[in-house]
Amino acid sequence: MPAISRDEVAHLARLSRLALSDAELDQFAGQLDSILSHVRTISEVAAADVPATSSPNPATNVTRPDELVPGLTPHEALAAAPAVDEQRFMVPQILGEGE
Repeated sequence: MPAISRDEVAHLARLSRLALSDAELDQFAGQLDSILSHVRTISEVAAADVPATSSPNPATNVTRPDELVPGLTPHEALAAAPAVDEQRFMVPQILGEGE
């Protein structure tokens, strides 16, 4: 007996607001039945004493350690700015006066 029928696929399509043709309903019913059969097989194999994992490979941190490097001085940072006001970048106002 299939895990999902063509009528159930049509019902799911209606709930999802998908307009499927008869050929698409038959195609998706077969595909979904195959997927559900595989899930059922995996569920039968999984044992209660086996912890759930997201990957069979152990995850390790592959990033490099942080290194402190000197940054720009305020004068260097503002040197190429088109407009400066009191050691700050001056930009056009994008909000109204009261906001």
